[in-house]
Amino acid sequence: MAATDVVEVEENVEHPAKNPPSALKSFLAGGVGGVCLVASGHPLDTIKVRLQTQPKDAPLYSGVIDCAKKTISKEGFKGLYKGMTAPIIGITPLYAVCFWGFSIGKKLQIKNPNDVLTPLQNWNAGMLAGVCTTVIMAPGERIKCLLQIQSGGDSSKVKYAGPVDCAKQIYKEAGLFRGIYKGTCATLLRDVPASGMYFMSYELLLENITPAGQTREQLSPLRILFAGGTAGIFNWMVAIGPDTLKSRLQTAPEGTYPKGIRSVFKELVRNEGPSALFRGLTPVMVRAFPANAACFLGYEFAMRFLNWLLPNF
Repeated sequence: MAATDVVEVEENVEHPAKNPPSALKSFLAGGVGGVCLVASGHPLDTIKVRLQTQPKDAPLYSGVIDCAKKTISKEGFKGLYKGMTAPIIGITPLYAVCFWGFSIGKKLQIKNPNDVLTPLQNWNAGMLAGVCTTVIMAPGERIKCLLQIQSGGDSSKVKYAGPVDCAKQIYKEAGLFRGIYKGTCATLLRDVPASGMYFMSYELLLENITPAGQTREQLSPLRILFAGGTAGIFNWMVAIGPDTLKSRLQTAPEGTYPKGIRSVFKELVRNEGPSALFRGLTPVMVRAFPANAACFLGYEFAMRFLNWLLPNF
């Protein structure tokens, strides 16, 4: 083979960060990835929220395993899946919008189709994705957290019968913005930098683990799982502190924190110390790898299917 042929072949090999897929394909594939994430990670998310919101003076659980045991003992395995309806309903559009926002963010920074995005550019695109998802994420997180902290099997002591009933009661008590969208700024504080880290680390890992001569669509499931799971861990390394503040704010009775997340931060650090920001870290990290590995695997295979179905779109 001539040297010019070698160069031509190399130029035709698609770099993982080149040629961002269409926004519509990213939207559809992102929804598939989101469903995979929720189905695999919700039980540990429930444990995380319960650990984050339990009272300091009379803690209900000593740790992750104790929380899981007590939840299963009192409420059965379904207790670990409490509040899952809300994220399942919201997760398809949420992750669809998330990956759509990331795709748009990449396209805004590309001058020609073969440009390779830098890690900073992927970070910027990821932050745009975080902004895009907040409109959907904030009310879903509010409802999810309120349902997750309901413990016990006695239905007479349960305030909310389900996500729809929870949304109705919140709206009746506090309205749309002070009720349903309570914690929006806290959600932005968590998701904007965390999404930047999420997508930047994923794209950087894909770039480094793609064998020479292979395209992104030729990567094995194992490599995708590794990159996606690791990206999930990096995401939560950034997100865990703001997430604790968000959970406290969204589950507190109306009027508890008059200045919002600033009041939560001051009270938490004063009463429990800075380490309280990282409460629930263990279940988060245990959940982060498999849940986000499943998310990106679902996304990549959905994208492969869409590229096969609509190759020129």
